[in-house]
Amino acid sequence: MSSAKNLSPRQLAAFTAAILAFPIAIGIFFLTGNWQVGLGSLLVIFAGGYWLILVTMERFIYRKIKLIYKLIYHTKATKKEEMYFKYILPQKSIDEVRADVEAWGEHRIREIELLRQNEAYRKEFLQNLAHEFKTPIFAIQGYVDTLLGGAMEEEAIRKRFLENTSKNVDRLVNLMNDLDEISKLERGEQLLAKQNFHIQDLIKEIYDSLSIKTQAKNIHTVIKRGCEAPITVFADKEKVKQVLINLVENATKYGKHNGNIVASIYDTDDQHVLIEISDDGIGIEEEHLPRIFERFYRTDTARSRDKGGTGLGLAICKHIIEAHGQSIHVRSTPDVGTTIGFTLESKRD
Repeated sequence: MSSAKNLSPRQLAAFTAAILAFPIAIGIFFLTGNWQVGLGSLLVIFAGGYWLILVTMERFIYRKIKLIYKLIYHTKATKKEEMYFKYILPQKSIDEVRADVEAWGEHRIREIELLRQNEAYRKEFLQNLAHEFKTPIFAIQGYVDTLLGGAMEEEAIRKRFLENTSKNVDRLVNLMNDLDEISKLERGEQLLAKQNFHIQDLIKEIYDSLSIKTQAKNIHTVIKRGCEAPITVFADKEKVKQVLINLVENATKYGKHNGNIVASIYDTDDQHVLIEISDDGIGIEEEHLPRIFERFYRTDTARSRDKGGTGLGLAICKHIIEAHGQSIHVRSTPDVGTTIGFTLESKRD
């Protein structure tokens, strides 16, 4: 028989009844000298004790346990659950019930912690969103008020203020477009038009399209030696292009003058291709790495906003890659550089 603390209610009732019945029956046998009376006493006491203990446990203990289970599952018991409570639950040992309650408690603690984290992220997101909108709106308001206040008569001032207003309007439009795109990606509304294409050709195309920005900082853009051989991936070319543009633009913004941006491509397991974009720029502190794919998260608020952008680029990259059923990751060391990589599906026949 298993240890007493692992017994089911029926086993525990039988065990307790036996402990009570045997000494009493033996005592009756010695008093009467009649083994039949002793045996009959044993059976009667055992049966009566078993019934009394079991009923007491089921009415006063397992009724409470059943209530605990109902509270755990937050539901009015269905017929199936009532069958469970009536026939299955009484077979469980107290230790099994305790394990169930502890597992539920741990699950609730994790849920509460996740809710707290989400609430903190929500507040931070709303604060960042408000700031992102306020900055260009207040700038536009200032320029318009100044022009209406009399500066409109000065042609040079009028032109400069209108140009600055136009830049801030463009920033608002870009912000709205990025928010709209990331919302569609989260809802799964943007369908992927997957096709086979050479990833190296796309990277070279992006290098060419961003050459003005990279040349302004004299940054050298290359494909890593040994990774030049064409590798075909199966993905949405335009979406992957958007990801690579974001990554190369970030590497340019935070890369050092006379630095390098290196693209590496690896055929990992005949089913996936790993693409990495590396720079030798300012890098990212380790504490920020887990959060850089969050919307509006900036490792250095003032410096990041001076660099431009909406703060949604990496979040969009993450959603695009995850929409492909793949993953994106980051490695970085301050003053050494950053590498952001993602996987794509290999060529499909």
